[in-house]
Amino acid sequence: MAQLNETRGTASFLVSEANGMYRSRDAGTVAAGTAPGLTAGTILGKLTAGGNYVAYDPGAATGAQTIAGILFEAAIGTVKRTIVTRDAEVNGAHLIYQASADAAAKATANAALKALGIIVR
Repeated sequence: MAQLNETRGTASFLVSEANGMYRSRDAGTVAAGTAPGLTAGTILGKLTAGGNYVAYDPGAATGAQTIAGILFEAAIGTVKRTIVTRDAEVNGAHLIYQASADAAAKATANAALKALGIIVR
């Protein structure tokens, strides 16, 4: 029998948003690379050169080391996507942190999200 794997869907990490039409979200260009790309819930940084959003990388020196939001929907390639950038509550268990993130790294990322107004529960 074939095994089926379900990935996280659009906004599955979102608990609540600010009142008003899309006030917690912005549109931006995401440079997600090749397949499988980035999953909804990936924590993003924003490149200083070009302004594209990429997966958060605390070891980078390109702008990706500063948290700028959370990817609302999956992205493959360089595409325009929705990004949660402020005034929201999210489920920490459904966020995609950087590779090999330990508890301290997750706490640091959560504090940076809190500074944006995104509360991790």
